[in-house]
Amino acid sequence: MQNDQRLVAFKRLLDIMDDLRAKCPWDKEQTMSSLRHLTIEETYELSDAILQNQTEEIKKELGDILLHIVFYAKIGSETGDFDITSVINQLCEKLIRRHPHIYGEVNVEDANEVKRNWEQIKLAEKGKDQKRSVLSGVPVSMPSLVKAMRMQDKAAQVGFDWDNKAQVWAKVEEELQEFKSANTPIEREAEFGDLLFSLVNYARFEQINPDDALEKTNQKFKTRFEYIESKAEAAQIELKSVGLPQMDKWWNEAKKL
Repeated sequence: MQNDQRLVAFKRLLDIMDDLRAKCPWDKEQTMSSLRHLTIEETYELSDAILQNQTEEIKKELGDILLHIVFYAKIGSETGDFDITSVINQLCEKLIRRHPHIYGEVNVEDANEVKRNWEQIKLAEKGKDQKRSVLSGVPVSMPSLVKAMRMQDKAAQVGFDWDNKAQVWAKVEEELQEFKSANTPIEREAEFGDLLFSLVNYARFEQINPDDALEKTNQKFKTRFEYIESKAEAAQIELKSVGLPQMDKWWNEAKKL
């Protein structure tokens, strides 16, 4: 019964997409290129909902992303390149192929071994005659902080990694000293990038997602700074006239709250 309900719901979405593409002036005009930036926006909205643990918003944003997937597949079917059936079947085949411990006779000890096998199978899929980098699957347009984490993780899956987090922290301290010793703006920028990269690597060893950690700090800063703004407004003082000592006092009040 549950499976039937899922199929009915998915078919309903496909039928609606057919109607919109045929009858709605806006939907008719859309291309993959015009949808791309909207898809990115929807993905970030889902990310926000997950970080805020808002289950209703997560459900809503998942629906929006599913709409985009169906939309791209509909456009692909019109050009004859692919359709929703081929998209789903290709995904199913890939999942089966990359989970030999489920659909084959491979034994694994833990999730880390699953990840290593996934990367090895992924590389093999590219073809032996193609010189593909382990890092080639990391999108060029991915935000730099997330990209650093993904590149480090992929390199680690093929053995390019530190033995323990003490070694990684020593590298962080080394990069910090190099940043402090840099003389020119170009050198400082390069060393600061190295320092950030090493901190991301240390976060990986601590099983901390650096992007999530930074975003939570961003939200914390936003909440506390908005508290300062509200206090200044209540006191009828222009914010830039408040002065740092008073701002710092209100900041500490916000921390307690």
